[in-house]
Amino acid sequence: MKPTDRIFVAIDTPEVASARALAESLKGLVGGVKLGLEFFVANGPDGVRAVTAGLDMPLFLDLKLHDIPNTVAGAVRAAVALRPAFLTVHASGGPAMLRAAADAAAEEAVRLGVPRPKVLAVTVLTSLEAADLDAVGQTGPVAAQVERLARLAVGACVDGVVCSPAEVAGLRSALGRDAVLMVPGIRPAWAAANDQKRIMTPGDAIAAGADHLVIGRPITGAADPAAAARRIAEELA
Repeated sequence: MKPTDRIFVAIDTPEVASARALAESLKGLVGGVKLGLEFFVANGPDGVRAVTAGLDMPLFLDLKLHDIPNTVAGAVRAAVALRPAFLTVHASGGPAMLRAAADAAAEEAVRLGVPRPKVLAVTVLTSLEAADLDAVGQTGPVAAQVERLARLAVGACVDGVVCSPAEVAGLRSALGRDAVLMVPGIRPAWAAANDQKRIMTPGDAIAAGADHLVIGRPITGAADPAAAARRIAEELA
């Protein structure tokens, strides 16, 4: 895998034209684009198509679905039509919900004759620390909760997990080589941390065992996003 293929740029804007222009400017410099909840609520499936059509860039559709199994399965089936390479659900939705998501992704991909998206389970959001988990009644270290949820997810047949860089090495050991580790909270040494609390540089995250890196503001907030993406790819190389 080329260094650039590992990077999904997080395009966190509700504006379709801006998102499309940014994606076009980064073609060949990153491995794909991530569109999340803010963009999807503002623009829906048509907005996703407007950004991705004709670009030939993998899509990471990061909606973090979390509901009863039947509802999540229906949402996954609807999402498959957008041809995401990856889509997300919350591991804390439980084993029945996770299995329903995985089954729906596989069945709908066959029905539509499109590649099956890989379903990734979100463990603990990278904005949370131990004190935040304590506040919602989850006691114990963050890493223990992440591993518990990750094992649950992989046991329910999802393809991998979304985790912070701090948990990558432990999860790679716990889950083996086949589980996909998609890692946000990536900040080059020259970039601001912003609201991410559990962060790591791109090179360190790959060395720890990450498959893909989600990088947003260090690229999208740069004066020259393309130059920032090149700089990160050079550091990975």
